Amino acid sequence: MSQTALLRPVEFRSVVAKNRIAVSPMCQYSAIEGLGQDWHLQNLGAKAAGGAGIVFTEATHVSPNGRITQGCLGQGDDAQETFAARLVALIASAGAVPGIQIAHAGRKASSLRPWEGGGFVAPESEGGWLPVAPSAKAFTPDRPVPNELSVVEIDEIVTEFARTAGRARRAGYQILEIHAAHGYLLHSFLSPVTNLRSDRYGGSAARRARALMDVIDAVRAEWPLELPLFVRLSCVDWVGGGLTINDSVQLVTWLKARNDVDLIDCSSGGILPQQNVPSIHPGYQVPFAEAIRRETGLATGAVGMIRSADLAAEVIANGRADLVLLGRILLADPGWPRRAAAQLGEPMLDLPQYQRAAPAI
Repeated sequence: MSQTALLRPVEFRSVVAKNRIAVSPMCQYSAIEGLGQDWHLQNLGAKAAGGAGIVFTEATHVSPNGRITQGCLGQGDDAQETFAARLVALIASAGAVPGIQIAHAGRKASSLRPWEGGGFVAPESEGGWLPVAPSAKAFTPDRPVPNELSVVEIDEIVTEFARTAGRARRAGYQILEIHAAHGYLLHSFLSPVTNLRSDRYGGSAARRARALMDVIDAVRAEWPLELPLFVRLSCVDWVGGGLTINDSVQLVTWLKARNDVDLIDCSSGGILPQQNVPSIHPGYQVPFAEAIRRETGLATGAVGMIRSADLAAEVIANGRADLVLLGRILLADPGWPRRAAAQLGEPMLDLPQYQRAAPAI
């Protein structure tokens, strides 16, 4: 691929994005009772107008008790679905593909917003709730022990994922991503650090993956086959006894054989606060996307401090990933894709509002 492969269209099932730059799901903690606000419209509208090919909404939670904070988005009632449709239309009107990430926070739920300190919200005194998890193991010593989910309760959460996917479909989203990373519920089923069960949802790697597989089955029953489905994974846990890249390659091998999943969004960490990351630098998580793509043949998305046009272009040009998903750099500079295109010699002037005729002399 050439250096400008970053700016070439990419196709997943029936969906074509104009380039390989995606806005990563980034929580804004600014919803009210799960309902999006003007903040969400301006935030994601700016990202779409900035030139990204795919724009994901932040993690949208499948139930009120599955939210990370009281300010997180939901998709559980008609008002939330109506707002989502408005957001979808705004993103699409600027030429980007609208995507949604659906999630359950698991044992990291009922937290304060980051600017409030991020600690646990006491269920009784401050309107919080008791988190749930595959096993009765708290995220930190100052948090309560979560409720260990029964098989019936797991089935209920699987149904909530499917119901949320159905609302996302009706709202008009074109890509759906299941969040199974960063220590949230589905990741905590996958990791041996947090899944201590001995039933059909714990023990071997295959049984630990069952909750994710059940969610995929249920979601696909609501999410059309012609629309792509992504999965975000923490490819390594960065803790002793946790998931390794080899474990993730095996999991993705199973996922690829199902023909349900179109791309793995390759992140890492989040299962425990005391993780040991050897070096954090631009592109430090790209090797995970590269390894999974090489070993399984499934498309991948690369993340992790990808800030320069040259690095983003190199990742795609050398076949290390099929997408780059950008976060903080797009919070700071929503127009980054346009500036990156100009730097790579291909100015993107597809929006007439951003074109300027030469001044008359």
